Formats: sequence, C-alpha cells, structure tokens
Amino acid sequence: MRRGREVTLRDVAELAGVSSRTVSNVVNGYANVTERTRLRVQRAVDQLGYRPNVLARNLAQGRSGQIAVVVPYLDTPYFSELLQGIIRAARVQGYNVLIDQTDGDPDHERMLVNHGSSRLLFDGVIFSPLGLSQAALADRDPTLPLVILGERVSDGTFDHVGIDDVTASRQATEHLLDLGRGRVAAIGDQPYETGEAAQLRTRGFREAHERRGLAVREELIIPTPRFNRPDGAGAMAHLLDLDDPPDAVFCYSDLVALGAIHTLVSRGLRVPEDVAVIGYDDIEDGAYSNPTVTTISPDKEMIATTAVERLLLRIGSRTPPPGLELRAPHKLVVRESTAGPAPGRRRA
Repeated sequence: MRRGREVTLRDVAELAGVSSRTVSNVVNGYANVTERTRLRVQRAVDQLGYRPNVLARNLAQGRSGQIAVVVPYLDTPYFSELLQGIIRAARVQGYNVLIDQTDGDPDHERMLVNHGSSRLLFDGVIFSPLGLSQAALADRDPTLPLVILGERVSDGTFDHVGIDDVTASRQATEHLLDLGRGRVAAIGDQPYETGEAAQLRTRGFREAHERRGLAVREELIIPTPRFNRPDGAGAMAHLLDLDDPPDAVFCYSDLVALGAIHTLVSRGLRVPEDVAVIGYDDIEDGAYSNPTVTTISPDKEMIATTAVERLLLRIGSRTPPPGLELRAPHKLVVRESTAGPAPGRRRA
C-alpha cells in the first residue's frame, strides 16, 4: 500500500494496466467489464488499499449519499433494533442514514414523502407510516424512491417489506390453544383506518379460533392506542375485572406483553400457570424479563437488509422497478410466559 498520500483511481489504473474509466466501472459494479479485467482491477485495488471517494461519486451522480429512515417512535425497541440493521446495511453500501420520528403525525409524514426542497438531504426513504392511510400514502411525490415497512400494501410504485402478520398471529394464538387454554384474549386491536397491522393480527387471532371450530369472545379483544407497556397493563387490568377473565393472552407486541405481565403479577397471579402470555416482535427485553416472554420473532436483519437493497436499487435505476411485496420469515420462540420456568430455575 502506498504511504504519504491518498491512493487515487489513477494509481489503480496504472497498476492494473487499464484506463481510469475501467477502474471506475469495476468499482461501481457496472457490467460492461470482462471478468478477467475485473479480477485484475480488484487485485490492484486490494494491493493499494484503494477506497472510493463516495462523496465525490455521489455528487457526480447528483445524489446526497444519504437515505432517510422514518419511524413512528424511537423509544420502541422493535424500531431501534431494526434501525441498527438498516444502518449496518447502508454503511456497507457507502450510505449514511438520517433518522426521523413522526409520532404518527399524518401532516409530518405527508411532508416527508412530499419533501420538495428537502430532496437535497436524502436520496430515498425507508418509511414505517402510522398516521397515513393507504389512500393518503398513494398521494405523494412519485419521483421519491420509497420502501415501506409495516402494513401498507404496495400500489406498484414502491416496495413493501414485512412478515405475514396474519399467519404469524394465527400461529401465536394456536400456540395458546394447543396449551389447552379455553379463554384466550387479544390485546392491541386498532379498528380504525390506519390500524392495518393490528387488524391483521386480529384477523390471525380469529382464524386460529375458526380453524378449531371455536367461537371468539368479542369482549376478550381489547383495543389499545399504542403497542406499549402502559396500554398493555391497562388492558390486562380490564380483562381481569371481567366476570370470566381469560386464561391466556395474545399481545400484539412484546411491550404490551410486558405491561400485561406486570398487571398479572401485581394482582398475585402466576404466569403462565394462571394466565399464559405471548408477545410479538422478539425484542431483547423479552428474553431477559421474569418470566421471559414467548414471542413471534420476525427476521429483523433480513427486513433491514432487504429494505436497504431495494431502496438503493430504486435510487440507482433510471426507470424505477415495479413495486414488490417482500416477505421476511418469522418463527415462534417459546419461553417461560407460556412454557413455565426451565427445570431447576427458581423464580425470585
């Protein structure tokens, strides 16, 4: 490796015996280079320790080299864990990440996808909308490269990355029914226009009962404005005050589950012996709570990587590719809140 000055594109070209344009084509991944030439250039790059000037490249292409990631809440562990994966995936591609929190404010969300002069700040957006409906999302800047997280089905002009919420929720509910629980409740329904994610989880909850020929007790489906601990705790208190309270609860997030467990323990009930609890999202806190929380675990790393890959493809395409519905895998992770403590472990 040369010392004393920064290695340039011309240095690599001289060592490889090719033109600077050829080196640029190899570094930027263009296809119009033979494999033999590509390998020769790559050897020169490795030998000299060449690092592309990403800022200069982006400026030459009329780009900022930054993408925006927009989420409703930064204090929600699911989003903070997902953001870590997005930042890692973007950094590998030479992109910086700008982060914004909307608090579900539809006006703020609308401004971000109709960004006007802010286009100079970022080249595209990975967006988890909360305040915008499907119809409102369609009325946006059509030139903005966009990938959607959460539950907004693609209209053909953007990509949507997520998991199959209906199937995952059905599996969560079936797990509780398989334990022999006869009064299964659901906490987290959101029966309004922008509550699509919650509605899909409620649909999965209903499907699990329908497949067993069981009736759903409507009074056991409890709506919450947010998927957080206080709402989970309050909903669980309401359920326990019913004449015939549940013996199992499907919570639409792990934070809701942690709130529900707090109420159960404070009322002197045992989890899972008296009431089994399952959550959703597989946040780190759930693996260290007491009891640990059974959960639906989405592949957050794949969601993050796929979202970045699709967004950069859109940013780099002269003709935007058609929008895709992309599903990441998920799995049921069984822990103490439904299975009980491991043999030999004593509760505090």
